[in-house]
Amino acid sequence: MKPLNACLAFAAALSLFSTVVPARAEPPKNIVLVHGAWVDASGWKPVYEILIKEGFRVTMVQEPETSFADDVTAAKRVLDLQDGPTLLVGHSYGGSIITEAGVHPNVVGLVYVAAHAPDVGEDESALGKKTPSVLGKTEGVIKVTPDKFTYLDPVQFPKLFAPDLPRERAEFVARSQVLAATQVFSTPLTAAAWKTKPSWGVVAGSDQIINPDLERWYYERAKSQITVIPGASHSVYESHPKEVAAVITRAARSLQQPATR
Repeated sequence: MKPLNACLAFAAALSLFSTVVPARAEPPKNIVLVHGAWVDASGWKPVYEILIKEGFRVTMVQEPETSFADDVTAAKRVLDLQDGPTLLVGHSYGGSIITEAGVHPNVVGLVYVAAHAPDVGEDESALGKKTPSVLGKTEGVIKVTPDKFTYLDPVQFPKLFAPDLPRERAEFVARSQVLAATQVFSTPLTAAAWKTKPSWGVVAGSDQIINPDLERWYYERAKSQITVIPGASHSVYESHPKEVAAVITRAARSLQQPATR
């Protein structure tokens, strides 16, 4: 009887082991895209269309740009709605947002697209002054309303923000700006998700809004996997959607997560 009992015990243990072994690993299906200052989520449409054809579930965040806290809350609200592991992507000022909001438990990786990536206690305004862009060196382009909201001069917007977009599209974006509260750029971060989560960074080679050298510095500090898109403007997500979507897809597919049995 003892040999029989031993066989039964072994079979039971084997059965138990087989139920707890993770199923085939799969990449996260959820991707959340966060836009930058002065624009809205509609600029992500070309990237969105590519990603959904690749089988991803893609959601855009529409930040109010009324305060940094409000924008982070808007991102976290969308992250709360995701049904599993999520890749979080941010453009420009959206990089600061995903750095803060990326500590959310659903987030498994970060992608920075021509974006800021401050550390705890830092803010993008101060960092931008240390490595100024063409915009930072050009007086009078950033306008401020009496109630302290900012926007770019619509006449100069196309040549600074989106010189590689069709002129009509660039002018439309210039005339449909979302005004951003001045404080969104100077609020120090209280979290830096890139310290604990893998990240990827896209450098826009001819960016005039954020100095490409600053973008690279951010990404090197975060130990991100870096992709440079030569000649791309700050509107790289819209002017080079295939290249940007390829980075996002590659990032998502490298983040293998155990599938549920």
